[in-house]
Amino acid sequence: MTVPYTSTGRANQKARTRDALIAATRGLLAQGLIPTMEAAAAAAAISRTTAYRYFPSIRELLLTAYPHAEEDSLLGPDPPRDPATRLQMVVESHSRRILKYEPEMRAVLRLSLEDDSADRSTLPMHRGQRIDWIADALAPLEGQMNVEALRRLTYGIGATLGIEAFVWLTDIAGLSREDAVATMGLNASRLLRSAIAEDAAPSGR
Repeated sequence: MTVPYTSTGRANQKARTRDALIAATRGLLAQGLIPTMEAAAAAAAISRTTAYRYFPSIRELLLTAYPHAEEDSLLGPDPPRDPATRLQMVVESHSRRILKYEPEMRAVLRLSLEDDSADRSTLPMHRGQRIDWIADALAPLEGQMNVEALRRLTYGIGATLGIEAFVWLTDIAGLSREDAVATMGLNASRLLRSAIAEDAAPSGR
């Protein structure tokens, strides 16, 4: 069994060096840069060789530096039952996250688009956490809405809320960052209202 480099000798010092490398990478990302291992190492005041002892590739370093969200739910301990209110809570929380970590998210989005490895599921963009948050928000609709319709709604809303939509709205449509997140929220709420209205409409029209 291979013993991790950080687990052998001078563990505290190695942990500090690793943390410094991650912090330096986040600093470069916050400047809008996609760091190389050489640049990250230089920013952390260590050699490239040392950096590679902690992370075998820039991909692994970027994934570690990415601001992961650990929450299974964005609704808090006592959420309301109204799906529209619940969805708005998810939209606001996720939008704040995009605005706070936009450079990091853009970097990992680029990595996700360029990655051709077999294990794409390790990338944050492919973990489905956003879909889980939306499904949690729409949980009161389970049993009230057709299962397939609810699935389509969940994924449809998911497509409106991520960094992918944000990049299109800012870079292609030319909206400000604030207008972009407002548009994303509006699109999500409209999808929900439309789906509920359609599901409630009499069949056989």
